[in-house]
Amino acid sequence: MDLMNRRWTKHAVFLAQSIILGLAIAFILVWFRPDLLKAPGEGYGPGRPGVEQNSFADGISASIPSVVNVYTLRVVSRTDRQDAVGRILGNSGAGASRRPQRSLGSGVIIRSDGYIVTNNHVIENADEISVQMLDGREEKAVLVGTDIDTDLALLKIPLDGLPSIPLGRSDQLKVGDVVLAIGNPYGLGHTVTQGIISATGRAQLGLFTFENFIQTDAAINQGNSGGALVNTDGELVGINTAVLSAGLMPDGIGFSIPVNLVRGVSQQLIENGRVIRGWLGVSPQNLSPQRATDLGIPGTTGID
Repeated sequence: MDLMNRRWTKHAVFLAQSIILGLAIAFILVWFRPDLLKAPGEGYGPGRPGVEQNSFADGISASIPSVVNVYTLRVVSRTDRQDAVGRILGNSGAGASRRPQRSLGSGVIIRSDGYIVTNNHVIENADEISVQMLDGREEKAVLVGTDIDTDLALLKIPLDGLPSIPLGRSDQLKVGDVVLAIGNPYGLGHTVTQGIISATGRAQLGLFTFENFIQTDAAINQGNSGGALVNTDGELVGINTAVLSAGLMPDGIGFSIPVNLVRGVSQQLIENGRVIRGWLGVSPQNLSPQRATDLGIPGTTGID
């Protein structure tokens, strides 16, 4: 009997020591790593750094109905090879022929009463513009106005109650933020690609008069122009405009017009049909070392 009691006592002491040791280890871990107490799903979502988001479906579902496919038709004159040969041989009836030239792009519904923003280069010189929505409806669009200095254009379709995209704030974007590009690349309507903000305020690219681009590595291809760049909440932060590519395939460097600029230009196009800007009467340029020497200016800080 005494032997059995001693065995039980020994087991009880060992169990108590194990429990105390486990509690001590747990206390130390919680003391130095309080984040271990978080619930399994806590920390997910936009704005939570350091934790991967599993899905962007909610943000996409909030924005993709507002993105449209833009199709343009332009009738151009051409003199084909047969006409040229005919003129050489003196055949009558030879001359210029006319043929339709089609192109595609993307656009974004910014107001429920039918206003759509896109790129100027998407609809430039078009004789006919039509848009196709996510639900398959197709409508002829009227050009409200363009701003070639920012490569923006505003279209209008005769429909109300359209799903307008929620507008974000491009001035709140940070390098490393996740963004999603939605558009019509190669005619594949409402395609979504993912990337991050690579840079903001990108300028001096020689593309347009006013440049303040958002740079992203989200895949942007032919047909994406005029489409939406959205954050993970589905808010519009930019209009996809250009891609830097040395060959046939893009190099992962795309540029978007920030939504803060889009908002101002679109409002002026709605109100005036054009953008009215002030003029300083001064044309600034970078002060190069050679120019500074020519002007007798010490250093290269100043306005030329």
